[in-house]
Amino acid sequence: MTRIATRARGAALLLVLWLIVLLATLVGTFAVTARIENQQGRLLGRGLVADQAARAGLEYAMTRVDLDDAQARWHPDGRPYPWRFHDAEVEVRIVDERGKVDLNAADGELLAALLRVLGAEPGEADAVAGAILDWRDEDSLVQPVGGAEDPDYAAAGRPYGAKDAPFESIAELEQVLGMTPALYETLSAHVTVHSRLPIPDQQFASAEVLQAMGVDADPILAARAATGALLAAAVPGGGSGTYSIDSRARLGDGRISVLRAIVRTGGGAIPGTAYQVLSWEEGASAQ
Repeated sequence: MTRIATRARGAALLLVLWLIVLLATLVGTFAVTARIENQQGRLLGRGLVADQAARAGLEYAMTRVDLDDAQARWHPDGRPYPWRFHDAEVEVRIVDERGKVDLNAADGELLAALLRVLGAEPGEADAVAGAILDWRDEDSLVQPVGGAEDPDYAAAGRPYGAKDAPFESIAELEQVLGMTPALYETLSAHVTVHSRLPIPDQQFASAEVLQAMGVDADPILAARAATGALLAAAVPGGGSGTYSIDSRARLGDGRISVLRAIVRTGGGAIPGTAYQVLSWEEGASAQ
C-alpha cells in the first residue's frame, strides 16, 4: 500500500508539473499575442494618422490654390509646398491639367517628342505615338508612322483591338500596343484627358513637356522658382480649376503616406462639396 501511495503521489506531482508548464505556455502565448496585436494596432493607427495627414494636405491645397492674393496663393506648376500638420511633415505639389499633354487632343508629333524626351528610342516613340492616335480615332486606318489597329493587336495576342474612341482615363494607355510598364510609369505624370488642349499651357507644363514642345524650359522654371509672377498675372485665381495634387505626409517615426488625386473645383453634382474627384490613389510608401 505504501508503494502504491508513493506512486500515486509521484503521478500527481508529475501531473501538477505538467499543468504548470501548460499554464505557463498559455500565459506566454497570450502575452506574445497581445503584444503583437498591440504593435499591429499601433501600426494601423499611425498609418491612419499618416493617411489623414496626406488627405489634409490635399484639402489645404484646395484652399490655397484659389486665393486672390498672389503672394499667398499656391501655384499649380508642380513646385513643392512644405506644410506642417500637427506632428506630420507634408509636402504638396499641384499641377494644372492644362500643363499636360492631352491624349485626345495632342498630335502625333508632340506625343512622339514627349516619349523621346522621356527616354524612348525614336522608332519606339513613333510607333507608340501612332498607336495612341489609332486607339482614339474612329477609323481603321493605320497611321503613316507607327500605329496599330485591330489586326496588329490580334497578331500580338490581344483580342480587344484598338478602342477607336477617345481615352477616358490615363490608365487606358497600358492597353495601347507597344506601351511597356516602364514607359507608362514615366509618361503617366505628363499626360491628361481633361485639358482638351492640342498644345499644353507653358505656364504649368513640366520641364519634360516644355522640352517636347521645343521650348527652352530653363527661363520658365527659373521664373516660377523666383516669384511665380507669370502665373499670377496670366490666370485669375491661379489655374483652370482642374488639378493633379500629390500630397506626401511623413510622420516622426518615418512612416510615409502618399495621396495622388485629380480634382476639379466646384463640387460637381454633390451639393456642398468643394471639389469633384476625377481620380484618387492613396497608400503607404517606402521610406
